[in-house]
Amino acid sequence: MHKYSLKLLFGACFGAFLLIGFVHTSSAQQKRAGVIAFYNVENLYDTINAPGVNDVEFLPESAKRWNSERYWAKIDQLAEVISKLGSPENVPGPAIIGLCEVENRTVLEDLVKSERIRHLNYQIVHYDSPDRRGIDVALLYQPRYFQVTNSRSVPLMLKRDDDSRLYTRDQLVVSGIFDGEPMHFMVHHWPSRLGGEERSRGHRVAAARLARSLVDSITRIEPNAKVVVMGDFNDDPNNESIRLHLNARNDRNRLKEDQMFNAMGTLFRRGVGTLAYRDKWNLFDQIILTQSFLDKNIGGYRFHSARVFNEPFLAQQEGRFKGYPFRTYVGNTYHGGYSDHFPVYILLIKEVP
Repeated sequence: MHKYSLKLLFGACFGAFLLIGFVHTSSAQQKRAGVIAFYNVENLYDTINAPGVNDVEFLPESAKRWNSERYWAKIDQLAEVISKLGSPENVPGPAIIGLCEVENRTVLEDLVKSERIRHLNYQIVHYDSPDRRGIDVALLYQPRYFQVTNSRSVPLMLKRDDDSRLYTRDQLVVSGIFDGEPMHFMVHHWPSRLGGEERSRGHRVAAARLARSLVDSITRIEPNAKVVVMGDFNDDPNNESIRLHLNARNDRNRLKEDQMFNAMGTLFRRGVGTLAYRDKWNLFDQIILTQSFLDKNIGGYRFHSARVFNEPFLAQQEGRFKGYPFRTYVGNTYHGGYSDHFPVYILLIKEVP
């Protein structure tokens, strides 16, 4: 267990958060801190043609020339990011991280075994989704901080205009014990804006309604449940799906009883984003919490702060798209970057008796 000064842990640069560790205040009171993260890893496919999966774009013979060398380079880069999320140099990565755009369990196993993070012993919660591109969501966790008691993958049933089913990502729900207290985590990748934001809006509204029903099913049984809803929502904090149907707002001091707290909302209002398109920043990657994380009368972990992890090494350094996320591909041109999204994370803290 590591010990750091409060000034170091909560420094304004946000570069010195300790994953799970003790810190001392001036009154010698100890606090324990935990990092929860989410990352859209941009098309983490293996190089093998899988039956029933539309992965032809990411094969060695495709226009992208996706091969083993590029695959292992991406695995190493993603592991580098995870090792640094919310932590000072050489301090363990997040206790829990949600991922999206992963093809299968194999790529996750390769990731957690990567040299940069294998010592953290990340375990995997993953289910195959019926998504038409063959991409899934997943949860990685360090078993010394989180023990899974239950998990399930919930399908989102959508219809096209011709009444045929539109296959998309399932919603992952994982429950367990986080450093001694019950906690629930939901990982999402809502339908894209393909065809335009307005035309596709109804699909994300449906995803939001399903997500909200899952949260409500937990809180009906456990009224003060601590639920973390994270993902790439393909909508910003101010869009209808998030504000009205998931019912999440960013002003923690004005929340109504049935509303959730959007930890990323204030960052969005400041112009901070996780992806950029035509010089406009969006904050699709969000972490949203039940109000139990804000209530001083409820013991255990409470929300402290949120951040978009947009360190310079994750951004394009030159050219027209300088400052944008440093992507693996732009079209079929290999750039060798990390992802077209910046990761996000929150810091939770609790007092230690």
